[in-house]
Amino acid sequence: MSLGTWARDLTLGARFAVTGGRSGLLRTALTATGVGFGVALLLLAASFPNMLFQREVRESVRAVDGSESVTSPRPDSFLHLSRTTVYRDDTVSGLLLRPEGDRPPLPPGAPAFPGTGEMLVSPALGKLLDSPDGALLRERLPYEVVGTIGPAGLIGPADLRYVAHVDFLDTENYDGRGVRYGWSVPEEPLNAFLILLVVVACVVLLLPVLVFVATAVRFGGEQRDRRLAALRLIGADTAMTRRIAAGESLAGALLGLLVGAGLFLAARQFAGAFTIWDVNAYPGDVVPMTALAALVLAVVPVASVVVSLFALRSVAIEPLGVVRTATPRRRRLWWRLLLLAAGPAILLPRADSVRMNDTSLDTVAVVAGTTLGLIGLTALLPWLVEAGVKRLHAGPVAWQLAVRRLQLSSGTAARAVSGIVVAATGAIALQMLFQAMEHDFTQGSGEDTTRAQITVGTDARTAGEARGIIDRVAGTEGVAGVSGTVESRVWRPGPLKAGEDFSPMASLRVGDCPSLREFATLPSCRDGDVFILLGHGVQGTPPDTIVTRTARPGALVALRDPHPHPSAPKPPAGDPPPPWRIPATARTVDARPDPTGTYQYGVLATPSAIGALPLDEPTAAVMVRLDPAVPDAADLVRNEADAIDPTSWVRTLKDTERDAAFSSVRTGILVGSTLTMLLVAASLLVATLEQLRDRKRLLSSLVAFGTRRSTLSWSVLWQTAVPILLGLALSVAGGLGLGRVLLGMSGQPVVDWWGFLPVVGVGLALIAGVTLLSLPVLWRLMRADGLRTE
Repeated sequence: MSLGTWARDLTLGARFAVTGGRSGLLRTALTATGVGFGVALLLLAASFPNMLFQREVRESVRAVDGSESVTSPRPDSFLHLSRTTVYRDDTVSGLLLRPEGDRPPLPPGAPAFPGTGEMLVSPALGKLLDSPDGALLRERLPYEVVGTIGPAGLIGPADLRYVAHVDFLDTENYDGRGVRYGWSVPEEPLNAFLILLVVVACVVLLLPVLVFVATAVRFGGEQRDRRLAALRLIGADTAMTRRIAAGESLAGALLGLLVGAGLFLAARQFAGAFTIWDVNAYPGDVVPMTALAALVLAVVPVASVVVSLFALRSVAIEPLGVVRTATPRRRRLWWRLLLLAAGPAILLPRADSVRMNDTSLDTVAVVAGTTLGLIGLTALLPWLVEAGVKRLHAGPVAWQLAVRRLQLSSGTAARAVSGIVVAATGAIALQMLFQAMEHDFTQGSGEDTTRAQITVGTDARTAGEARGIIDRVAGTEGVAGVSGTVESRVWRPGPLKAGEDFSPMASLRVGDCPSLREFATLPSCRDGDVFILLGHGVQGTPPDTIVTRTARPGALVALRDPHPHPSAPKPPAGDPPPPWRIPATARTVDARPDPTGTYQYGVLATPSAIGALPLDEPTAAVMVRLDPAVPDAADLVRNEADAIDPTSWVRTLKDTERDAAFSSVRTGILVGSTLTMLLVAASLLVATLEQLRDRKRLLSSLVAFGTRRSTLSWSVLWQTAVPILLGLALSVAGGLGLGRVLLGMSGQPVVDWWGFLPVVGVGLALIAGVTLLSLPVLWRLMRADGLRTE
């Protein structure tokens, strides 16, 4: 067969697709729409790696370059301090700057360097500050807004970011001194567990799209076959009709590529308007990888031709009709089970082959095994639907109409829900992987949020000032209680001993008895008591002998370092280190983890035991218990802390900590899952509408003969529900099996066998949603004008 013959017949089929009258144009439009949805999602998926890469690039570009050590002021140097705060669960990042010369470099995205007390804000932060919802945040950022940060300084349009010029930064409270921006951190390779998650997710999320594309090119098959029978009547042979059918599908697929490209270009313009699972990007960052985009553009047209030829293999198109209305031959089961078993056969020999410390994975085997398993389930679905509906008989009229329709065209119904089966199966397997692996990447922080929810710390000039800070935090609205201590240090007085480079030191914490009990198990406590706190080497605390070299009952200690480092600030001339004798009645107590989960050591003292003695570089440390009855209690505390000292640190305690790489992978998979489920819903709706269009004359005839519209509506519901329920049952079995096999590769146990319930719930919601959305079209098709024919 020459290429010219193929080109002629394909071209003829393409002409039929676009010039076949209203019915043909509608079929082509449905095919193009279906393919377009799939292509758009494939292009979005191909853009995701670049989008994440651009986010990392933007993050590194705006960071201060720390590769060069600048030890003294320069005309282009500046002091900087990063400030990250939380406002109502949203993270607000900030950068405080103080130029040391007249030529400081502009921060990325800044139109000009702000003046003292001024700040530049991102568009999203500016909008928030101008809204009533940003009232509390405006109190926390007491700088005048004088400009907007451009895209070069933001990671996305929804980024909440500010850059402020302040005059209180110095070498005591800064992060460092910089002269330029742009800092890259070497990327750490993912471990094998995360690679397994990523690989399985890619297969699971993209395969339903390909299934939907393959289904879309078969829309309107019955009308196409009748048209091909007419071509046989005027002299076309079987091979020619198949090539013409392939040309029709190819035309629909090529139009679908254009529709998909248009949908993709339109969707990327709204990339910044939506934030899905914390992912937000600029339209210019949503660019498909060239190789992946070329693969999509090549595979979709080729797949449309292959699918069309494959669909006609069992259809006998004769000059006088199409042998499709006869009772179809019973589907064979053996090859479907063989295909289904091929996936586990590849994966099972690799049990326990994935280790946490590995950084590589047999990707080809995982992709092949997972793909074959999912394709095997897709191949098994038509047999299951055919076998299932064959046994359905008696029932209401709506039920009988639906069952009879399914019995006559079970293959069409199975194709409509095949994407749901693949997506649901993969979602169940991924859910099992997430649940089993989460404990490897999520660990208890050791923090006790029942004792405190927020910690606040800030430096003070004197102990009295530190105690005043504690009182201010305690009096903040929304604070139910605090545990506050003044932190400093004590040293062993006297000359250094042989081999010592510095004086032995221990920490000192001054607070009331309830606050001291957060650090130690105290037998009893009253004002004036002193305790020697020993950590016994737990959690990195020094051995007890190291602590007792300085802090022990009756010992004389210095409240300032008697042998400071040469670079340390010099004490006033002639001012000796103030001494303090630990009372001989001081008791030794054992450390207990404080609310932050940390064991402390050193000296615990009540206020009257220290009196008015000056402490060295005192720090106010406050652990705050919030009042749950005050909704903005946490933000009120953060505002008060910033009002006390703009460089103070505020940290929210949490019970668990999740690995950053795991969180990133989880976010990406959740974004992909959301988009895939939207496509599945759209594909099911389009397929349902296409089936209703094919039955337009039948529906009108039934109404003309007195069938109730409600009966036909329920019939459509059952026609959608029965295949989906059978498909979900297959998905549950297949998903649990695939998940168990994949967990076996990593040696992980099954955490929860009931993780499929949310997926089933989504499937049931799809039934209801598609039925409701298809009702208006159904009622339109029931009109009497549907009886017209040519």
